[in-house]
Amino acid sequence: MDKSPNFDLNDAHRYFSVECFNRAWDYIDKPARTLEEDKSMLLLGLASLWHWTQRPDVTPANLSVGYWQVARIYALLGQVDSARQYGQLCLENSQGEGSQPFHLGYAYEALARAEALGGEHSKAKKYLRLARQVSEKMSDLEARKQLLDDLATII
Repeated sequence: MDKSPNFDLNDAHRYFSVECFNRAWDYIDKPARTLEEDKSMLLLGLASLWHWTQRPDVTPANLSVGYWQVARIYALLGQVDSARQYGQLCLENSQGEGSQPFHLGYAYEALARAEALGGEHSKAKKYLRLARQVSEKMSDLEARKQLLDDLATII
């Protein structure tokens, strides 16, 4: 029995990696969410990341962004250990092929946010300092401002 789908699987992974990411982002941006919306946000973030891992064109930079989003979602949900875990995965992938200072800056942002949430303020301050140092290397001024604005929401 042939188990091949009657559609292009790579196209499906491309579609869902982006679609789930954007739909998760809609929930992240909501000032208040229901418990059901929190669950959908998490599932969408994880689904996006999984679909990225299935794409033949995936890069460490892509994974860095996916891990960052999942870390942010876990931070929003107050799940410190998971936020740390995905922040660390983000950091590991932010130093790979195709990664830019933006990716590294946001890896430190994710870790700072997780540590602040966990009450580890000295660790959070260390990651904030590292993120600010990386921001100085960012040539895209809009991206630098975005990172610095996000850092200002921590602690």
